[in-house]
Amino acid sequence: FLKGRVVGVADGDTLTLLDAEQQQHIIRLDGIDAPEKAQPFGQASKRHLSDLAFGRDATAECPKVDRYKRHVCRITVDDADLCLEQLRAGLAWVFTKYAHELTAQRRADYTDAEQTARTEQRALWRDAEPMPPWEWRHRQR
Repeated sequence: FLKGRVVGVADGDTLTLLDAEQQQHIIRLDGIDAPEKAQPFGQASKRHLSDLAFGRDATAECPKVDRYKRHVCRITVDDADLCLEQLRAGLAWVFTKYAHELTAQRRADYTDAEQTARTEQRALWRDAEPMPPWEWRHRQR
């Protein structure tokens, strides 16, 4: 576990945590993929995550490190799972490529949250066919 204060929010699924030793940790939220900044709802996703976390104390449960050397973590602020909150707001997708790495309970919670946001047409689900960020990134290459 990492504990610290959120001192930066890069986008809707990446933030910076400053621990008690003043060490910065770049953290990628586990199990979700938020729109890229240039995509529709990318800025809204970043703003929502910032509203939830910036300047606040957080706990990070980090099962792995990604190829960019970022910790991949479930982050909680005041017992709220930030990944789940991004999904509930309609500002992220369940990252299906990595969903098998989540616990069965988290996978179910995340899938339910995304489905509810879709049904209620929250944020990015207002678009008829929102493009998942992994497809958007692939097209940019």
